Amino acid sequence: MSPHGAEPEAGSAFQPKMGVPRRPGDAAELRKTLKPLMEKRRRARINESLSQLKGLILPLIGKDSSRYSKLEKADILEMTVRFLQELPTSHGPAAPTLADSYREGYRACLSRLTRVLPSCSLLDGEVCSRLLEHLHRSAAGQSLPPDSRSSPKDLRSDSPDRMRLVCSPRGSGGCPPGPPPSGLWRPW
Repeated sequence: MSPHGAEPEAGSAFQPKMGVPRRPGDAAELRKTLKPLMEKRRRARINESLSQLKGLILPLIGKDSSRYSKLEKADILEMTVRFLQELPTSHGPAAPTLADSYREGYRACLSRLTRVLPSCSLLDGEVCSRLLEHLHRSAAGQSLPPDSRSSPKDLRSDSPDRMRLVCSPRGSGGCPPGPPPSGLWRPW
């Protein structure tokens, strides 16, 4: 006799409750059992996603989440569709192109340099005026960013020795000292 009690009868076979069905009717029964569970999980995922969508869309359209605690699923979807349809028109005219953005940034930088360079004590007056003149000419003839128009070597008309900055005897000028000159062209 075994320590576990009565031994199984020799004629009965062990059949697991789940797993591979032994009879043709078992597969259909298993499907019938699992179908409601899968449907419940699917509905839970849909409801969770709709809840997250509601939390995202209400602040974007300017609605108070506390006042809209009970919204139908269709209402949430309709608000989202309306918001997405209005999205491109709410940003105004067409987005600026990369070239437009570049030109705008160049003009803003040039405007600031025009105000700052004359008061900088590290630049000689002649060098400052030549630099500003060159930058204004460059901006006037500008249609594309420099990398699509010309190479950096083309932009460097004067040698580094001729365009050297002249230091002022006043050490407390408005411009901080720059990095040592190098052979690389830099836009600043």
